[in-house]
Parts: sequence; structure tokens; C-alpha cells
Amino acid sequence: MKRIGMLTSGGDCQALNAAMRGVVKGLSENVDELEIYGFHNGYKGLIYGDYRLLTSADFSGILTKGGTILGSSRQPFKQMRVPDENGLDKVEAMKQTYHKLNLDCLVILGGNGTQKTANLLREEGLNVVHLPKTIDNDIYGTDVTFGFQSAINIATEAIDCIHTTAASHNRVFIVEVMGHKVGWLTLYAGIAGGADIILLPEIPYDINKVIGAINKRTKAGKGFTILAVAEGAISKEDSSLTKKAYKAKVADRKYPSVSYEIADQIYEAAGVEVRVTVPGHTQRGGSPCPYDRVLCTRLGSAAAQAIIEEDYGCMIAMINGETKRVPLAEVSGKLKTVDPDCQMIQEAKRIGISFGD
Repeated sequence: MKRIGMLTSGGDCQALNAAMRGVVKGLSENVDELEIYGFHNGYKGLIYGDYRLLTSADFSGILTKGGTILGSSRQPFKQMRVPDENGLDKVEAMKQTYHKLNLDCLVILGGNGTQKTANLLREEGLNVVHLPKTIDNDIYGTDVTFGFQSAINIATEAIDCIHTTAASHNRVFIVEVMGHKVGWLTLYAGIAGGADIILLPEIPYDINKVIGAINKRTKAGKGFTILAVAEGAISKEDSSLTKKAYKAKVADRKYPSVSYEIADQIYEAAGVEVRVTVPGHTQRGGSPCPYDRVLCTRLGSAAAQAIIEEDYGCMIAMINGETKRVPLAEVSGKLKTVDPDCQMIQEAKRIGISFGD
């Protein structure tokens, strides 16, 4: 008999259901008796004992279904050691729920914050296995996270659609892509969508260089320019500020986001019309793409094998095309960022893409 708890935490993405299905199918085919307890709305369900016993029927037909059948919520890692409004010790409550159900393992699907709490539970003596989920692809220790490729497809399609209207009206268009701290999604979607300028959090931009790239295209007879801008793109001026000073500046900013500020600066300097498009949460909605379905099936199956072998306290990673077990203690709290000097950036610059630096 194996008793497994399962939860999805943090922002949703297209392939959470596919990953859970992979785990359950991998276990059910190789374990004589199996009980799966699904916790509702992420760690909140584990804290407050909100769960249900799942059956094989729950995992039928969900390979192509986006979102998560268990629901999700954001429970900041920084708040996990802080009692709730009723004085409840969240960590102790999670441990009690785990032991009450006599679980053999807790399978946790989520991003960086989720991973840090998973590692905390490991340190508290619980058996955990983590599956790396995020459209940002910023989890350290794995080549790719599930949800990333599906989000690339959507962000790229948004840029593709902008091309036709930008060319028709000879305008500058900014497509704002998700990614507060890292620019993987913007980098891939920007290159795939043929963006002329790509602005990433890892490469602070000089607005004059951005305007110069636009003017260069205009002089070359190209009537439009498309910018792929990460949510967390930052100017060289702002990057020199302290974290506190930058937060204060953002709080006082009159623009909805950095893309609108850039649009205003371009208009004032070059006098050209600029339009901003924000695909927003559509980037993590809809059905998972085929790549993510395969990835999640493999990661889920590998997680099942780790549970069968009772090898806990790990993240199931994809490294060089193979699934690997990476100790949570080695990767928790680390961020995988884009290297400004990486080969991909250099290749993009070689074909004329500007990064504003």
C-alpha cells in the first residue's frame, strides 16, 4: 500500500494535470494498492486539512486539460513560519495533516516559492518529491520546466499576430511578455516571433539604444518595429538604484507597467506612434502543447519510480534530455537566470536583434 498526497501550488500553468496524471499512472501500474489524496488550493489545503481521496477516474482525460483539477493558491514562503490570523502554526499544521493521513510521500508541483516550502517540509522530516512547474523556466537544476513551452507558443502567437497590424499601420508595437525576474520566456518568444528588440530583466536597457535601433530600421526603409519586453525589464538607470529605492520608484510610477513607460519615452524622443499589447494570463492558459504533455508524462513517471524506490527529498529534473533526481537541498532558493553573454544572446545579436544595451 502506498498513500500519496498531491498538491499544486503557486500560479497555474497548462501542464499541471498532465504531470499529476503521469505520477498516478506510473504508480498505479506498479503498486498493488494505492491511495491518492489531493489537497485543494495548494499548501492551503495541506494546512487546513482540505483534501479528498482521488480515484483513477479523476485522472482520466486530463492529459490535454489546462489549469489544475486540485486548484491552487499562493502561499508565500516568507509567511510559512508566521502564524495565521488565528495563531495557527502553519508548518505544524501541515505536518499533522501529513501524519494524520499516514502518507508515504507528498508530491508537490510548483515553482520556486513552492519548492522552498517543499524543502522546508523535507527538513521537518516529511517525504517529498517536487516537480518543477513554471512558465518562467527559472528553476535552478533543470534544463526546462513544464508550462514553459506552452507559454512560448502563446506569447509567440501574440507577436505573430502583432506583425500584420504593425506592418499595415507602420507603427511601433510593444508586446509585454510575462517574467518579473528572468527573461527566458521573452527571449524565446521574441526570437521565435521575429521581434526586432528584446528587453530582459538580466540586461538593463539604455532607452537611447532602443530608440536608436528603431531609427535604424526606419532609415533602412522598414516601417514598423516590434519590441518583446519582459514584465521585469529594467533600465540601466533604474538598475543602479538600491532595491528599496527601485521599489519606491515603481510604486510611484504613473504607468501601468514598464512597457507603457518605454512607449511614452519612444514617442517623446522619436515622435512615432507606439502601441502596447499585454497577453497577460493567456500565456499560462489553455491546453498544454504536445512538448509539455510528453515532458510531464516523463517527469511524472520518473517521480513515480522515485516513490516506489523510496528515494525522497528530490526534484525530478530534465537534464540533457534525461530525467534526473536532484536533491532539493542543492537547488532550493536558487534562481536560473539568462546569462547576458550566453551563446543564444550572441546569436540573436548577430542577426540584428537589439537588447537595448
